[in-house]
Amino acid sequence: MTDGQQLLIKGVVILVMLGIAFPVHEFSHALAAYRLGDSTARYLGRLTLDPRVHFDPMGGLLMIISVLAGVGIGWAKPTPYNPYNLRGGRWGEALVSLAGPGTNLVLATLSAVALGFIGHGTGPGTLLTGLRQMAAASLSINCLLAVFNLIPIPPLDGGRVLTALLPLRAARQFARIESVGMMLVLLVLLNGNVVGRLVRPVMSILLRIAGA
Repeated sequence: MTDGQQLLIKGVVILVMLGIAFPVHEFSHALAAYRLGDSTARYLGRLTLDPRVHFDPMGGLLMIISVLAGVGIGWAKPTPYNPYNLRGGRWGEALVSLAGPGTNLVLATLSAVALGFIGHGTGPGTLLTGLRQMAAASLSINCLLAVFNLIPIPPLDGGRVLTALLPLRAARQFARIESVGMMLVLLVLLNGNVVGRLVRPVMSILLRIAGA
């Protein structure tokens, strides 16, 4: 693969991350919160798929630089919501947390289906090849976001879900982890094998289902 082709693929990854995966993830949180009775995100203009609204300058810049460097670390602007406004109490908060990674998993499934339909292009410069590369990037990125965000470490979505499932006393004790949660998340990110081992089986299952 030439340097130009590698740069093109990295550009596609950045586009999918910042233009599709991140905005859809955050919009899903906002929509779930709104449906459950909290309008905080709506009042702040976050109930939209516009990528500009969900763009975090530091997280987005880090994403661009790290993808070009061959890593891929970054984040979108977190979606605000008031848990006290949500119907269902802690279960409502769990549903809001699940909405983001759940939607990423849906996008990953659609990407796998698209790969199955597209098949293989006839050459490196064909339209089909470009579409296949974008679908493959979407599959990988959305699987990564879904699996990574479901890791049960606060402040990740999985940590919020686990907090809702635990008995109240245990949930309060577990919530204290959030003070060092970002450090734990960073350790997970630095050990890419951990995330990779979780993501690869999910991708394989989706590709098998889609026949890609």
